[in-house]
Amino acid sequence: MGKLTVRALRAVLVVVLAGTVFVQALMVWALATDPEDGSLPLTPLRVITILGMASVQVALVCVWRLVTMVRRGTVFSHAAFRYVDGMIGAIVAAALVWFAVTAVNAPGQRDDPGVTVIMGGVGVAILGVALIVLVLRTLLAQAVARDVEAAQMQAELDEVI
Repeated sequence: MGKLTVRALRAVLVVVLAGTVFVQALMVWALATDPEDGSLPLTPLRVITILGMASVQVALVCVWRLVTMVRRGTVFSHAAFRYVDGMIGAIVAAALVWFAVTAVNAPGQRDDPGVTVIMGGVGVAILGVALIVLVLRTLLAQAVARDVEAAQMQAELDEVI
């Protein structure tokens, strides 16, 4: 990865992280000061939003760490699995949070259940992203295994020569 790409990605990560912190702060403030008017279950939605932003923040930190590892040339190591696993967990958590939003929103959609079905489909799509990252984790595992094997072969070759 080039320096410009890394800087651009990090700038985007910082902006998104700042945005999620801002949204969390607004939700905490709203929980403390703004009572529900009865039209929507606002308290559960606010708590769910706070949890959803936390899952996004975990994913952002994991991406940041992986980008750092790529820049240093250390991404093909066992240390990278911790961050990939963190991303998978954060994405699954985001899907669960989305399903919670769908469940809280469903009673208000009795006249138009299609909205609930679409929201459920979005949750399944989020889980699909977690599965894609799981496949990429498997590819990383294969690359790490090949890297270890190549290092062993190089060490044996060095002994022969």
